[in-house]
Amino acid sequence: MVKISLVIKAELSNVTDLRPAEDDHSWNFKIKCTSCHEVDKNSITIAADTQSKVSGSRGEANLVMRCKNCKREGSVSIISDPVPYTLEDSETKKPVLDMEWRGLEPVEFEPRDGWVAKGADSPTIFDIDLTDREWYDYDEEASTEVSITEMSFYFEHTKDKKK
Repeated sequence: MVKISLVIKAELSNVTDLRPAEDDHSWNFKIKCTSCHEVDKNSITIAADTQSKVSGSRGEANLVMRCKNCKREGSVSIISDPVPYTLEDSETKKPVLDMEWRGLEPVEFEPRDGWVAKGADSPTIFDIDLTDREWYDYDEEASTEVSITEMSFYFEHTKDKKK
């Protein structure tokens, strides 16, 4: 089992608390098998509200799949709630989601739609599509332009915190 965090770095302008709109957000990744190193050509969706049984185990995971090339089973479990990316985090790397990966490894994150952020100087909530990895709008209550630009995504291997 490998614990990997999805890390975001972006430039936020006049918005804060970027996060998935729903608790059951679907996360989209390009992934590879850690046995044969084959990268799946399709984007794989990991739904936070979906649980599947892991073969030969009593455990469950948010995603259980077999590699199309070597037929080995791999699984992914989301192990934390998403953490908002705030205006104070702007232009820095911040882990926003922790996952356990077994037999699979993330290669690329595809943000897509289903995100929200709050106006930095108003209570306005914006619905955001990050498919293009940038977003622009106007906050009428604060009379200012708002944007999310320079988005990049990383994966960090993390260790258990000692108790």
